[in-house]
Amino acid sequence: MDDLTHQLLVDYLRQRQRRWPRTVNRHLLLTEQSGHETRPATTYWLNTEFRAIGATPTQLRVDRQLEEAISHGPDPLHLVAVFGIAENTAVRYATAARQLLTTTVEVEC
Repeated sequence: MDDLTHQLLVDYLRQRQRRWPRTVNRHLLLTEQSGHETRPATTYWLNTEFRAIGATPTQLRVDRQLEEAISHGPDPLHLVAVFGIAENTAVRYATAARQLLTTTVEVEC
């Protein structure tokens, strides 16, 4: 995890602890409703919040997985271990990362 992501996550978890000090909800993202319950934030809420930054949670997840494959090498086993994704999905990300890395090297030469 890069330093910026780590710091943002630490800051968010501190804020979450201040806002819901007694929550038993194990989910990372909480809403006014889910902070007092154990259910996750709804897909509708997530999509609404993420729409403000011009992305969907799915797009951010895909971007993060591809970035991991590029920065740590296109190793499907690593992706399975880090994200818990299916093997065929990990192979697709590794293949895409390998192609991007090859294209980048060719362009720079």
